[in-house]
Amino acid sequence: MAVYTERKAGSPLADFVGEHAQVLSIAMFFLLCMAIFGMASSTFLSAGNLLNILRQAAPILIVAVAMTMVITTAGIDLSVGSQVALVNAVCAIAIGAGLPWPVVVLLMLALGAGVGAVQGWFISYQGIPAFIVTLAGLSILRGFALYLTEGYSIPITDVPGFFWLGRGALAGFPVPALIALLIAGLGFVVMLRTQYGRQVIAVGSNMEAARRVGMPAKRVLASVYVVAGLASAVAGMLIAARLGSGSSNAAQGFELQVIAAVVLGGTSLMGGKASMLGTVLGTMTIAVIGNGLILLHISPFFTQIVTGAIILVAIWLNTKLFDRGFRFGRVRG
Repeated sequence: MAVYTERKAGSPLADFVGEHAQVLSIAMFFLLCMAIFGMASSTFLSAGNLLNILRQAAPILIVAVAMTMVITTAGIDLSVGSQVALVNAVCAIAIGAGLPWPVVVLLMLALGAGVGAVQGWFISYQGIPAFIVTLAGLSILRGFALYLTEGYSIPITDVPGFFWLGRGALAGFPVPALIALLIAGLGFVVMLRTQYGRQVIAVGSNMEAARRVGMPAKRVLASVYVVAGLASAVAGMLIAARLGSGSSNAAQGFELQVIAAVVLGGTSLMGGKASMLGTVLGTMTIAVIGNGLILLHISPFFTQIVTGAIILVAIWLNTKLFDRGFRFGRVRG
């Protein structure tokens, strides 16, 4: 059944703006931030600083791509920061024990996928809310990292191939940024062009309806947490490779930045709506704000205040303005 509400026909431009309002708004905000910091600091727009922003934003973008899929299912993963810290620490311990770094990379991917699978099983097949499961995971996984490292940083030495993943460059472009862009492109294709992407959106829109039409709804729901675990593993290894060490204190507040990037980009917390392009723009906006505040010699702790405020405003816009605009359009039910 299709229900239509009154709506005057607009111009193609007005229809395009209305359909892509959230992505356009974050794009404008991103450009505004670039302009403000560019005028306030002479070094902000330098090539070296811009490449540094891309390198530092890469782990956040990688996990934000996966978080976009999680939030599209009307879920949340509060444990990604702790997953990154655990992989970061275990990676350093494994390399220090003499394992070849390519083997360590595969093992860390398996660890991330395993953690995601366990959390996904509790959420999908046992019916425990994602907030509760991943909140428990946040504490448990960080605790494991602390136990393994005893609170110390574990140095990584004499592994140039591994360091290249976090510090290297191809044609002057940071390798971590290239990896992040490839993953973002893959996420865009998966969500827009594949059956799996359509199933993720369907599960987020109405899980029971998706199940009744024959979709493996529970399996799809569990799988997005596996994807989040894999993404967290990649991010944890890139951070270890860039810093040359593993620490249980890595990625403190990481989940806050990731969630801020996703909701700022226009992915609905109610599920059923995703924007990978918005996630990329949201991630870069968070990274630009953090970098710009540091260049202006403002306390880095202030960045947390700004990030929290961005989440609040983004959620308010999501629930009050854009959803209201949608109700005056075409509704299918």
